[in-house]
This record gives sequence, C-alpha cells and structure tokens, in this order.
Amino acid sequence: MKIIKETLADDAKAYLKGYIRSADDTSAHENYPAVIVVPGGSYTHIPEQQAKTLALAFANLGYQSFYLRYHFIGEKTPLLPAPVVDLARAVALIRNHAEEWHIDPTTIVLAGFSVGGHIVSLYSDYWQTDQLRTQAGSTGTDLQPQAVILGYPVISPLLGFPTDEATLAIWTAAPETVAADQHVSEQNPPTFIWVTADDPLVPAKNSLAYAAALAEHQVPYELHVFHHGPHGMALANHLTAWKRDADQPHVAHWLTLANEWLNDTLSQSDQGSAIRNDQGSRQIDRQSADAASKHA
Repeated sequence: MKIIKETLADDAKAYLKGYIRSADDTSAHENYPAVIVVPGGSYTHIPEQQAKTLALAFANLGYQSFYLRYHFIGEKTPLLPAPVVDLARAVALIRNHAEEWHIDPTTIVLAGFSVGGHIVSLYSDYWQTDQLRTQAGSTGTDLQPQAVILGYPVISPLLGFPTDEATLAIWTAAPETVAADQHVSEQNPPTFIWVTADDPLVPAKNSLAYAAALAEHQVPYELHVFHHGPHGMALANHLTAWKRDADQPHVAHWLTLANEWLNDTLSQSDQGSAIRNDQGSRQIDRQSADAASKHA
C-alpha cells in the first residue's frame, strides 16, 4: 500500500491523504472505487488518527481510501465555503489521477462525520453549481459524487449546532446558505445517514431534517437512528472509542450496513450508466439512420 499526500490550496493548509493499493494482477481488480473521509473537529481541527482509522476501515472493504484535511477557523474568514471548495478540489484530483491510483473514476464516495458531514452535505447540494465549479477551478462532471455517507452530521446551524452566534459568525455571514437541508435538489447523490437518538452535541434532528429533504426531492436514502451513543463515535468500536461509552457494538453495525448499501447503490449506478450509454448509442444510431435516409 502506497501512502500519498497532495496539497489542495496555495497556502498548503488543505490536503488529501490517501492509502493506495496496487492493482491485483491475480484477479480482475485493476481499478477500485474511492472513498474520501471528511472528519469532524468543530472546524477547529481534525482528529487525524481517527480519520486514518476510518480511511483504513474502508480500505479493508476494497476502496482506495483518502481523508481530507480542510481549512479551519482562523485560516479563512469567513470560513465557509472554503472547506466545501477543498472537497471539490479533492474529488477533481482523484478523478485526474484515476489511472495512476487504480481508481474507477465513475465510483467516488464521500463519507462525512460531524462537521465533516456538514461539508459533505453542502457539497452534495452544490456540486453541480457554476459557483462551486468556478471556486474549485473545475468542471461539473468531474465533481460528481456517486454516493454519500453521513455520520452524526451537522446539517444546519439552525438545528442546534453551533450554539452561539459568535461561532456562527465565524463560519459564515449568510447562515441560510449553509443550511444543507434547505438546498437539496434532485441532483443530490444517494445518501446513507446514521446517528444516535441521544447525541448530546449535534441533535439528531439534523439528520432527520436532511432525510426529510431527500425524501421530498425523491433522492434515494437510508437512515439509521440508533437508540444510544455519544457524539463522535466514528467506528463505534474500541479502535475509535474516545471514552468507554463510545464503544457501542450495536452502533458499530453502521459500517456493515453502509457497505451493504454501497454495494447495492453503486451497482444500480453502474446499471443506470450502462442503460444511459446504451440509450445514447441507440439515439446516435437513429440520428445517423435518419441522416442517411435524407441523403439517400
């Protein structure tokens, strides 16, 4: 496994760290799906060891795995949308290096946790917009994610986090633009959400509001609300437990559930792409036939 680190901004604050497996010459696996873990940390830091552990957990499931170190409070004023732009640049970078890193460029998954979930949910809302393309210096197609995972996400500053106006003012001068549940559209990717009902830091109503918005716009989603667990559980096992109560075997099932959901979701995406490509080919054939008949 090769470890890489790529800077994403001129100030070198934001970077993408990746864990890249080689192509398997003994099987048909020449390219792998990719996942970008976007960790939490209240926009003041990221827990790097936790981020690495999450990335390696996905690597064990057969993904080329990365985690994103985005811009923090104090590095951009106001902070947003800089972390969302960082994620856009990370997605474009992976697609640009897909052949070198043995990645299937049509299969990129984003996994955001806590405020990392805020970044990912906003990205899901805005990935196709001209504004984000311009800010990231990219095109629309190379920014598209195929699936999203949100763990105990912050969705909106209007839903209980942050709890003070001073912090919110550092985040943004326009809170309504970063309320991710208010900007969902039919172009949002399929989304898997998990949260605990008694999360004491980021209320579960964040996840419920986002799931309701996805349902309203007929975006495929799956929502799991576990009955108990503290905030910031990550894998919810001994590897990432920051206190005894964060080791919750029942909640730890989220990774298995998410992997099953991803296998189903990504296979449907592949079938949809094949159908669309086939339909496109038939349309071209019909157009060619029509043109030929006109000149016959």
